Amino acid sequence: MEPGTSIRCEMTKWGDRPHWQFAGLHLGSDEHGEWLGFPRGTHNHRPGHEFRSDVDAVTLVPVDGWHLATFQAPGIWCEVYVDITTPARWDGDVLRAVDLDLDVIRMSPEPLRDPLPWMAGPGETFLDDEDEFAEHQVAYGYPPDVVAAARSSADALVAAVRAGLPPYDGAHRRWLDELSRLTSA
Repeated sequence: MEPGTSIRCEMTKWGDRPHWQFAGLHLGSDEHGEWLGFPRGTHNHRPGHEFRSDVDAVTLVPVDGWHLATFQAPGIWCEVYVDITTPARWDGDVLRAVDLDLDVIRMSPEPLRDPLPWMAGPGETFLDDEDEFAEHQVAYGYPPDVVAAARSSADALVAAVRAGLPPYDGAHRRWLDELSRLTSA
C-alpha cells in the first residue's frame, strides 16, 4: 500500500459483535510493522458511543502480534494505548481485528486535572480491563488458546512499554511527522 492511501479500521468484539470503526491513512512500514495515521478530528464510533479525536495518533500493526499499538500526540490523557486483539488482517484497504478487552496504557507524563479513579499516575503504565476480559471469557466462550495468547501478549507488552523497548522508545515520532506531512499538504 502506498503512503497516504485511505484505509478503514473495523474492530469487532468476540462473536462478530460490532465495535470501533474509523478511517485513516496508511503511512508506511518499518521493522516493527505497518503504521497507520489518524489525524486530529478523526471520527471514531461504535454502538452507543462516538467521538472525534483531540490529537493526531499513529497505530502500529505488527506482522503477527496479538495487539494494535496506538501512540498519541501530546495533549491528551495517555501517550500509548495498546489494544490486545487477535492478529490483525487486511481485506483490501480494510483492517480487521477482534478486540480482546485487555489494554496496556501508558499515561501522559503531565498530571491530569481530573483523573478518573481507574487511571494511573503521570507516566505510569498499567493493564486495564482485566475484569472485562475475565467476564467475557465465560460469557462469550473465548477458546483457551485465545485466552493464553491474549494474556501472554498483555504481559509482554506491559513489560516492553514500561522498559521503553522498541517501538515504545519514541519510534512512533517519525510516523507522527509523516502523518503531519501528509495531512498538511
